[in-house]
Formats: sequence, C-alpha cells, structure tokens
Amino acid sequence: MPQLKNLTFACIDCESTGLEPASDRIVEIACSTFTLDEIIDQFETIVDPERPIPAEVIAIHHITQEMCQGKPKIGQVLPQMFELISSHPIIGHGIGFDIALIEAAAKRSNLPCTIGQNLSFDTLRLARLYGESPSNSLEVLRRHFNIEEEGAHRAMNDVIVNIQVFKKLAASFETLEELKAALARPITMKAMPLGKHKGRLMKELPLDYLLWAARQNFDQDLLFSLRSEINRRKKGNSFFQSANPFSTL
Repeated sequence: MPQLKNLTFACIDCESTGLEPASDRIVEIACSTFTLDEIIDQFETIVDPERPIPAEVIAIHHITQEMCQGKPKIGQVLPQMFELISSHPIIGHGIGFDIALIEAAAKRSNLPCTIGQNLSFDTLRLARLYGESPSNSLEVLRRHFNIEEEGAHRAMNDVIVNIQVFKKLAASFETLEELKAALARPITMKAMPLGKHKGRLMKELPLDYLLWAARQNFDQDLLFSLRSEINRRKKGNSFFQSANPFSTL
C-alpha cells in the first residue's frame, strides 16, 4: 500500500464568477504539487472569464474586471494545469466544486480532461472527520492549527494554506488506503453548516426544517447527518410530538 510520505499530491483552487460550475467562469486558478516534506512545483494565473464578475463576488476574492483584461483565456491555461496535475491525487477544500469548474471549462474549450478520474481528497470532509475545529472553513482551520497567514482570499494563498491544513489532518494516517477508507463512509456532522440555522446543533433543528433540508441537493455528509437525526427522532417520541400540532394542548 502506498505510504502517504512517499506520494506526490496536487492541490488546486479556483476563484470564479459564482457558484454554478455549468454557468460560471474561472477568474483565477492555482495548482501546487507537493509531498508531505516539500513543495515541488507551482502554477497560478488570473484568467479572462469573458463575462462580467458580480460585485458581490469581487468583494470576496478582490479580482476585478480590470485585473482580468489581457489575461489568458481558460483554454490557453488548462493544458499546463493538466500537465502539472498529471495522475497525482488531488487535494482541495470543497474540491468537488473546483473539479467541476475545471471540467466544465475544459468541455467549453474542447479540451480533453481526465482529472475527474484522479483520486481526490476533500480537506473539508477530513476536517469534519477530525471534528476538533470550531468551524471547518479553511480560515478557521488555519487559525486552529496555528498556520501562518498567506494574505487575501486568492487562489495560490488558499492552496498554500490548504497544503498545510492537509498535512495536519492527514497526520494520523500512514497509507493512501487508510485515507480512502476513512472518507468512504458518510461523516456525521453535529451542527448545521449553512442556511438560516447555521451553527445550530442537529438535535436542536425544527423537524419541519430537517424534513425540508433532507430533500435538498446537499453533499453526502450533510444529507446523512440530517437523515440520521430524523431517524433518531422517529425512534423516540420527539418525532411524533414535533409533528403533532396538538401535542402541547
């Protein structure tokens, strides 16, 4: 079994015009190959998204329309990215979004793209499994692990921090198989990570909200956690009491 200490990984991060891979565009992309001991190679560039960048998104990553003028289009950038990533396992925070963005961009540019076939490890899910950080955002994890700040919310800055966070979260694993096995199962989340009840414990959420949320297109861990809480209540009286408007009369 491959030892983690002997492997080369690729950490990637994209900044974009929004959160819909099918319709939004990449405005910055960064990749670094690394081992647990050192950074091997890095690549980053701002990209011309060929469409307006919403003001609310600029407020997050601070990449303006003017900064993108004259920059390469994504079809010119991706071949170099793919060469760097090669067949290495891919690391990222919410990595499914970045991979989906890149795959959609490659399709629009008529470029072959196989990164979806690489092994990938989401540090967001690893953080949930770790369970000792007050929040699983990359910035909170950086502070939790006393990792040096890299500056603004930009692609390469996030990659550098993400690599250090991955090293901390992967410290208890020795082999690739151990890491794969740990993430093969859904991870139980104690609190709601988003929406109007963000931060509230699952056991405190109103039943009608749980039932609604369990039907949404959330990731596997969140859906598993919501449905587990619903099932927990079904086994006791709390489910029927919550569902019965006359239970307190």
